[in-house]
Amino acid sequence: MISIIRLKMFMYVFVPVAVCFIYRWYKERKRVPNKGNKYVYITGCDSGFGNVLAKHLDQLGFCVIASCYTENGEDELKKNASGRLTTIHLDVTDSESVRKAAAFIKSVVGEKGLWAVVNNAGVSVPSGPTDWLTIDDFKSMISVNLYGVIDVTLSVLPLIKMTKGRVVNVASVFGRISPFGGPYCVSKYGVESFNDSLRLNMAPFGVKVACIEPGFFKTNVTDTALVKDNIRNLWDKLPQDIKDDYGKGFLASSLDKLDSRFRQLTDSDLMKVISCMEHAVSAVHPRTRYSPGWDAKLLWLPLSYMPTCITDRLFILTNPRPELSAP
Repeated sequence: MISIIRLKMFMYVFVPVAVCFIYRWYKERKRVPNKGNKYVYITGCDSGFGNVLAKHLDQLGFCVIASCYTENGEDELKKNASGRLTTIHLDVTDSESVRKAAAFIKSVVGEKGLWAVVNNAGVSVPSGPTDWLTIDDFKSMISVNLYGVIDVTLSVLPLIKMTKGRVVNVASVFGRISPFGGPYCVSKYGVESFNDSLRLNMAPFGVKVACIEPGFFKTNVTDTALVKDNIRNLWDKLPQDIKDDYGKGFLASSLDKLDSRFRQLTDSDLMKVISCMEHAVSAVHPRTRYSPGWDAKLLWLPLSYMPTCITDRLFILTNPRPELSAP
């Protein structure tokens, strides 16, 4: 009798959950038609996610407008894409560059409008303990990771409203939780907030806004040599009193910990992220949030829902400890 009751309770829970997942799977399979008439504007296409996404959407038949910061980035894309793909130079920190890019896009898309913008451009350095940094360090990263997202979006939003299209913002799982200091998490929290407010504002116009929140993936942003050089440069610039606070062994310990975490967490399969981006652009019913990466799903997001006292204790215990730490 007890076994029958337990079975019924299990079925009452399992069946509705299974039905919900099957319905979502079926709903999310549908893709928008006429890809050849849809223009997609992507920032940060020199390398990493943006580069792979531009090629992927080009192969699917979209008309891709890929912005690059360097001429080499433009040349590489042109060699490896079809004639549908157009490249443009863009510095997301320069409003005049953003304005020129938007004017060019308007001349290309005409009355068709712009189907989607993917705000992918971003940087990860300078990053380090907050008291190692200056306000200019914060400004330089926020101008790319946050202000650049806002500026680019506003520059083409009227074209996207014409098509009832998409805005896809690449944030990070570290826009949900801050396990380390510096401007990176600050900038990504800002992207999350901008994404949420924009999604609500654009809903009446039929524009869908999605946020990509990747964990650790192997790109230039997570290049170990780049990040370690950044830490060393910050340390070298510190006044002696701050170096004394942290102690002689702190730098070496931090670099060792960085190596260890990147080895354990970094995923080399960029298609996990690209598939989410592509779905946000091409699905009839895109999700509002995507969190690609096992570390995002199983580690960082669960931690983000835990009480602050627990996550603070965990991060303090697992991070290198300064020499003059309070007991």
